[in-house]
Amino acid sequence: MKRFIEGQSRTQSVLFPEVLDDYVSDANPVRVVDVFVDELDLGALGFAGVEPASTGRPGYHPAVLLKLYIYGYLNRVQSSRRLEREAQRNVELMWLTGRLMPDHKTIARFRQEHGQAIGNVCRQFVYLCRQLGLFSEALVAIDGSKFKAVNNRDRNFTKAKLKRRMEEIDKSIQRYLVDLDTADRQEDEVARAQSGRLQDKILALKSQMKQLQAIETELNASPDGQLSQTDPDARSMKSRGAGIVGYNVQTAVDAQHHLIVAHAVTSHGSDRDQLTTMAEHARTATGETDLTVIADRGYYKSEQILACHEAGITAIVPKTTTSGARADGRFDKADFIYDATNNEYRCPAGQRLIWRYVSTEGGLKIHRYWSSHCPRCDIKSQCTPGDYRRVSRWEHQDVLEAMQRRLDQAPQSMRIRRQTVEHPFGTIKSWMGHTHFLTRTLEHVSTEMSLHVLAYNLKRMMNLMGTQNLIQAIQAG
Repeated sequence: MKRFIEGQSRTQSVLFPEVLDDYVSDANPVRVVDVFVDELDLGALGFAGVEPASTGRPGYHPAVLLKLYIYGYLNRVQSSRRLEREAQRNVELMWLTGRLMPDHKTIARFRQEHGQAIGNVCRQFVYLCRQLGLFSEALVAIDGSKFKAVNNRDRNFTKAKLKRRMEEIDKSIQRYLVDLDTADRQEDEVARAQSGRLQDKILALKSQMKQLQAIETELNASPDGQLSQTDPDARSMKSRGAGIVGYNVQTAVDAQHHLIVAHAVTSHGSDRDQLTTMAEHARTATGETDLTVIADRGYYKSEQILACHEAGITAIVPKTTTSGARADGRFDKADFIYDATNNEYRCPAGQRLIWRYVSTEGGLKIHRYWSSHCPRCDIKSQCTPGDYRRVSRWEHQDVLEAMQRRLDQAPQSMRIRRQTVEHPFGTIKSWMGHTHFLTRTLEHVSTEMSLHVLAYNLKRMMNLMGTQNLIQAIQAG
């Protein structure tokens, strides 16, 4: 073994530092976790056990377990069993916890019982960032992403999926019955063995059918027509063209420093009803009254945009194109110019589309306009295949038009949104190992997501400010 870097002998006596603190450098991220938790008022945040009981066996202080979890999520160790092992062998965790080594049940129970308090800790760190003046730009991007639940797709049922599965089983039973009749006509040993196997298969399929019938009863009682057997709150939803059983995680990310200022976990696969809620959460977290939010076209819904406008929040959301007129080579609604003074539209042929009546559709007041000149128009074939080209207008259409003008004047908005909000999702999923949540039900999954967001924000702040500067900011705050 010549000319190689050689290690020391395993039997060589070594004098290690006498103080555990010597193993942890001043710039080690674990010191940020220690200072951050020590500066928190855990009792006010909702943690139980801050004051020890006068009788009974002593327990762990919640600060120890909270530090353990934050360190674990910072270092991609989310499992309670893995955290138990790390506490026994990881020098940084020995320093952080004072060489305490809780068992995995104690660790898991802490996360299970302190969901709301952990969420408050996540919000408290965002408040610290707010005190440091990091949200002065008052611009956030909102987006949602689908995360897998611990529920397998085979254990999630909808009425269509259940019906299809029952039909498949019924066809299989009929096919095996035909094969069984054929085998019964034969008298050799092979035929008798085949007959026995077919009967076993038929009995197994009939047992499956009974199970599916019991599931059908539960499914009919479900309000949204879905049933998940492992995680009852998980739902089947589309994700990039494919279906997953999981949760829709919403985030609002600061466009200046890319910090997650607000987040929420929902069981609804669609983003259309989330804009106002997330915008309100973001405004509360940042403390900015004149907030601008950017979202993709999946959030475009008239009522949500109006609600943001009435709440004093400026929304920028591109419109979804649902009309097939332009695809068919005809004039689109955008080719008709509205005259607010006369409450009428001007068509490409120069004719006036006057107001006719108002109706209510889906709870929205819709005004109708058309021109009596349509049957005699020279370019009618480019406009409509019907007798008249009717144009609809929502009573608050001016709010949508103002938003479209903002988008036209700031074409870089969608690029800013993409660069701001998609990276945190990719980072968190990478830390998770591109797998599912470890916990079940919406309440516990929300707790798990709060820990992910807290770890992401801590990591982001350490990259922005440096470890020692962040420690000083936490202590000063």
